[in-house]
Amino acid sequence: MSDKSSVTRVSTDSVAEATRSVVQEFLAARLAGDTERLVEIFADEVDWLLAENPVVPWIRPRSTGAECAAQFTELAEHTVPEDARASVDAFLVDGADAVLMGHVSGTVRATGKSFAGPFALRLTVEDGRITRHHLYENSLSIAEACTP
Repeated sequence: MSDKSSVTRVSTDSVAEATRSVVQEFLAARLAGDTERLVEIFADEVDWLLAENPVVPWIRPRSTGAECAAQFTELAEHTVPEDARASVDAFLVDGADAVLMGHVSGTVRATGKSFAGPFALRLTVEDGRITRHHLYENSLSIAEACTP
């Protein structure tokens, strides 16, 4: 192995380690409901993707760190905390990108209906902050749970 490829691998490994660390901080802040920390973890401008769903009050377009962090507060306001479940089955990191895959479930407070399904979350970390948050989930199940 040449010195150049060794340096490149070390550099790539350190970027991946930094990405993993920020994503772990994100998950810890999310679990703790620490909105202030989430605002710090998200970049000032975020590439946010979550399929718009007009019947789901916490799903809407967002672009700033504060708006992204607020989504978690809004989700908590509209769902029953004791019924909220999320599990991560896979946590993959490649440089600045991370993908988490798992399952999520909960109950909508206003209707008492439950939702459940798989999810995939793609995050990108740049300069220690999340710049991309693309969430793919079972939006049909969530919409049905929000509909009286």
